[in-house]
Amino acid sequence: MAKDFEKGGISVQTEHIFPVIKRWLYSDKEIFLRELVSNACDAVTKLKRLASLGEVKCSDSFDIHVVIDTDLGTLTVRDNGIGMTEEEIKKYINQIALSGALDFIEKYEGEGQSNDGIIGHFGLGFYSAFMVADIVEIRSLSYAPASRAAYWSCTETGEYEMGEGDKTDRGTEIILHITDAEKEFLDKTRVRAVLDKYCAFMPVEIYLDVVGEEPEKDADGKEKAKEPINDIHPLWLRQPSECTDEEYKAFYKKVFNDYRDPLFYIHINADYPLNFKGILYFPSMSHEYSNLEGQVKLYYNQVFVADNIKEVIPDYLMLLKGVLDCPELPLNVSRSYLQNSGYVSKISAHITKKIADKINSLFQNDRENYQKMWDDIKPFVEYGSIRDSKFFERVKNSVIFKTTDDEFVTKDEYIASLPAAETKPQAENSGDKKDGAAEKKKIYYATSQLQQVNYIKLFREAGYKVLNLDALIDSQFISFYETTENDISFVRIDCDSSVLKQDDAEKIENEVLKKLFEESAKQGTEIVFERLNSEKTPAIITLSEEQRRFADMMKMYQRSNSIPPMPGEEKLVVNLNCPLIKKLEALASDEASHGKAQDIAHQIYAIAVLAQRTLTADELSQFVDSSFRVLEKL
Repeated sequence: MAKDFEKGGISVQTEHIFPVIKRWLYSDKEIFLRELVSNACDAVTKLKRLASLGEVKCSDSFDIHVVIDTDLGTLTVRDNGIGMTEEEIKKYINQIALSGALDFIEKYEGEGQSNDGIIGHFGLGFYSAFMVADIVEIRSLSYAPASRAAYWSCTETGEYEMGEGDKTDRGTEIILHITDAEKEFLDKTRVRAVLDKYCAFMPVEIYLDVVGEEPEKDADGKEKAKEPINDIHPLWLRQPSECTDEEYKAFYKKVFNDYRDPLFYIHINADYPLNFKGILYFPSMSHEYSNLEGQVKLYYNQVFVADNIKEVIPDYLMLLKGVLDCPELPLNVSRSYLQNSGYVSKISAHITKKIADKINSLFQNDRENYQKMWDDIKPFVEYGSIRDSKFFERVKNSVIFKTTDDEFVTKDEYIASLPAAETKPQAENSGDKKDGAAEKKKIYYATSQLQQVNYIKLFREAGYKVLNLDALIDSQFISFYETTENDISFVRIDCDSSVLKQDDAEKIENEVLKKLFEESAKQGTEIVFERLNSEKTPAIITLSEEQRRFADMMKMYQRSNSIPPMPGEEKLVVNLNCPLIKKLEALASDEASHGKAQDIAHQIYAIAVLAQRTLTADELSQFVDSSFRVLEKL
């Protein structure tokens, strides 16, 4: 092995790095404008900082102009900020990836001090200009007394020239000679769209100019004062106490182009240990699946970075709309992708907590409006609870359920509304319970008010509220909810007839009717006889809750509504209190009327099935045939 080793630094030749910059520095070419305008903002911010320290005297009027010259084929970004000397251009421009912002912060802010307002931390932003330009020029004059103007020009191959310039006013101009392939960036509408996207809230006024364009005039023919394209004091930077409800709503509608008011909003103003600000909105939803994709705009010191970065917003809250300004985000060179960081996870946890706190506040302090918006937020509260146990622990006391009578109840309110005789369902299974085991209260629900209307009517007559759980997420949520609340179980109303009976102590057998209905019902259906409170309903179908949930899960995964009931799942409850059943028993006992009794029994069974689920093709065919036979015998 050699004893002497050669040491040195790896050099990168411009002819090698420039093609990489041109093609791969950023995922979207339009980002070059964000970078150049951000640099201009930095230049102004630096000068303001020096002025506040008394190191320089300057006018309070600062601005940035983006100028389109279609004749020359140039796009210029001009500021009246700190400017650069020839030596600074050598240091910060000729040496790729040496960020001037870092040097400035180290010198004037000091270790541990705030660097709010300084955007450029990466050093490569300037070179994004070569993604759309084949020649880039710099004309600059430093704020420093007796400074000479500097000029720099560079081609896309990395060949540059520099020397003394002729600029007479303080600041910097970056002039891009747009390539033929990127002429879209000489179109005013296109450039304005990019500025609106990335620079709408930058802290320095930005103006868009087109050389040769006639100025706008008012009704009297007088030239209008030019308006900046950005808002330098965005709502999220203000204290919540200074903002009105109307301002929050107006900001939402402007930023997200939504004509509807949001359901509610949360103004986040975190200082320590986190440092970020923002406003999050829960949008109105016209139906269950509208606006499922939200839009949370991520900003870095008022500079737009990206939409909906998943590391910051939990997936179950992705419907949210809003803005977050996080000046300490660990971004990579393109400012478009987050790097792994504990800071990011802490922001996400803080946002989740703030949303949970808002939900609880609405429930506790404005129950009426909370109930009005519940249908909109319910799927996401339920999904969030399933996905995040901490979120559920925070909001579980604010979870409400809508009944089939359009009332809203919590779990405890539902249990308090149960009839005094609610112990009856548990008594049937008392022999299966372990000694000392607490009896669970049953919460009855429907999944389709239309399909299960007869059951709802029976439960209502028995004095029971019925929850309306008709969304896809509901079945998963109640299964989850049962694992956290050990004192309850959810039971669909077609799975339990015990609370509808007059007397559960009497076991009734009727061999004549049992044989008749076994001939009419689907094979494997259990036939039982009970005396129901209602005399109008001849029979109902009940199921096993566990088997039904399993069948529903299989149906969901197979995306099919045609899966037949599982064998042995159905139970036909024949109501001996119904006058029709009493007549049927008499007919069945008469051999001459047995055929008629069979048709009537089949009708009763088929109607009971219809009240519980959709008939299969064979069942429907048999039902139609028997219906005609009954009509023929009238």
